[in-house]
Amino acid sequence: MLRFDANLSFLFQEASFYERFEAARRAGFSHVEFLDVLPLDLATLITAIADAGVQVVQFNFLDGDMPAGERGIASHPGRRAEWRAGFSRALEIGRQLRPRQMHSLAGVVLPDLPRAEQLTILAENLAWAAPQLERAGLALNLEPLNAGDNPGYLLQTAEEAVDVLRRVGSPRLRLQFDFYHIQRSQGDLIRRLRAAAPYVSHTQMADNPGRHEPGTGEINYRSVLLALERLGYGGFVGLEFLPTGDVESALAWLPREARSQGCAGTELGL
Repeated sequence: MLRFDANLSFLFQEASFYERFEAARRAGFSHVEFLDVLPLDLATLITAIADAGVQVVQFNFLDGDMPAGERGIASHPGRRAEWRAGFSRALEIGRQLRPRQMHSLAGVVLPDLPRAEQLTILAENLAWAAPQLERAGLALNLEPLNAGDNPGYLLQTAEEAVDVLRRVGSPRLRLQFDFYHIQRSQGDLIRRLRAAAPYVSHTQMADNPGRHEPGTGEINYRSVLLALERLGYGGFVGLEFLPTGDVESALAWLPREARSQGCAGTELGL
């Protein structure tokens, strides 16, 4: 059975951020995710989650100045202390919100540093974080991003991210498999999903081109989600797309009851 969550950094943008939790619940969702948690007011966030009666699946931390081209700092040699301090703050928030996992962007390629050294810094930060994640009962995801939307991102393929995870070797460090990004970077979604499946703890979906709802582009999501289901995937599928119109119309393929209870892939209107 497939389970879905609403990404509040993409959906329900007609409402203020803290109002989106209630908007998601009104739309039938029991689970949500969102981007960088650290700038948010924690007390207001906790109240919004509790009042809406939803559960957080995942949040990001230390995304950086994304409009300026930053995509995290986890592999930056001069910002190691900053990343570790941000991780510690995010972990404390995680202890309060109890998500399934957190997500940290790896960072962009640094032109004056050999790639191998940058990957070593990333692996060292993750290895430092792993025992703390174990004690907290949380996981931390790595995600490949496509270069078209994210020029110079360090990890652009599923295989590159899995190599880092293998290098660290902790079950608390997992792969975030975003179908939109993998389609843009590599294609061949189902084969790559099957190869990466032992590491995948979270997936996300949007169509390509445009990063809009399923059915607006080239990805055969019926086949992709059926393959995911047949793999026995136990995580969530995050709806991280930009609706072409109103949110409810963009969700017409997902039965309302499935938004909280989950459903079989054959029950989706794709």
